[in-house]
Amino acid sequence: MTTRRNLLHLMGGGAALAGVPRLVLAAPGDRADERRLVFVFLRGGMDGLSAVPPYGDPQYAVRRGPLAVPAPGAPGGALDLDGQFGLNPNLPEMHRLFAARELAVLHAVASPYRERSHFDAQNLVENGTARPFGRQTGWLNLALAARDPGDRKSSGTGSPGTMGFALGQSVPLVLRGPAQIGSWSPSKLPVPDADLLERLGALYRDDALLGRSFAVAREAQAMMEGRDPGGMDGATQPVVELARAAGEILGKPGGPRVATIDFGGWDTHISQLGEYSQLTRGLRQLDRAIAALRSALGPAWRHTAVLVVTEFGRAVAPNGSGGTDHGTAGAAFVAGGAVRGGRVIADWPGLGLEALHEARDLRPTLDLRAAFKAALAAQLGLGEAAIEAEIFPDSRSIRPLAGLFVQ
Repeated sequence: MTTRRNLLHLMGGGAALAGVPRLVLAAPGDRADERRLVFVFLRGGMDGLSAVPPYGDPQYAVRRGPLAVPAPGAPGGALDLDGQFGLNPNLPEMHRLFAARELAVLHAVASPYRERSHFDAQNLVENGTARPFGRQTGWLNLALAARDPGDRKSSGTGSPGTMGFALGQSVPLVLRGPAQIGSWSPSKLPVPDADLLERLGALYRDDALLGRSFAVAREAQAMMEGRDPGGMDGATQPVVELARAAGEILGKPGGPRVATIDFGGWDTHISQLGEYSQLTRGLRQLDRAIAALRSALGPAWRHTAVLVVTEFGRAVAPNGSGGTDHGTAGAAFVAGGAVRGGRVIADWPGLGLEALHEARDLRPTLDLRAAFKAALAAQLGLGEAAIEAEIFPDSRSIRPLAGLFVQ
């Protein structure tokens, strides 16, 4: 576990094509280095006290009651991390990554938001300011735009280059803005035949914008051929398929280097316990998704960082329906071969009543932006001036987490 003193030291350092399914236009680019960044947003407010149970805190079992995850060694017990914290038993693949020092856990972490609206909290996390609807662009898109403009020029290979890629049904706010990006999502619609695609290619070939973008979209789709993303059986969930697709897209030499994955369903107000509960299913899917991403990336995993975050945590005490209500601080994960993992980074405030935020929530002691800033510096090579002035304004007091990534 990272203590309060160590934590302070760490923070002190430094247009879719109509009628063609599954294709969304993207602009090409190039990038010399091999680092990748994946942003996974768990929408709905993941229960960090269940995902990363602080079983060593004597107040944990008292405050959580029947929702407390048992200590390691007990039936259904946590997977031990450091003698104080554990992982939920439904996260075995992530536990293996932790043991391999390719997963770091952040706890008692939150954005600057202190209310309990999903809509406002998600918007704030994505726009990068200190208030909901502080601007209409996302910090990750602005980070791409802040790189050398040459990154957005065509390399002549027809590849999407360093531009971001959104995996899912829509482009999330975090990836909207001036930098051109692409997107992909599974579809059960039939794939257009080769003759139609050739005709469309000829139609757009001389168009300065659409010609180039259509070529890029076709190449991205080609990477998905050979399997049917829409044909999912009960063992393959959509988010796992999105993660696998993200790995295939990012793993291609000369291709995109940034991707986002949206994963909803974390608003667990009722019945959190049980083999088929919403929380259990969500954690299992997350675990499989991270494993699928790692496998699909292949050698590129070594240079990859994956940020797994949510908009807020859950209340400490269970509600009357066997679930938890909206809270404040929670847990986040940073995975990948580019991560200095095997650590729980937490200035733990404790779960005694006097230590709670508003006498009900885990009190935040770490700002999510500290991890975001460190990721942009390490994975995209951005300097402090761009990060502080353009991407995360009015946050200079939030220092990047130093030493979180392999340099």
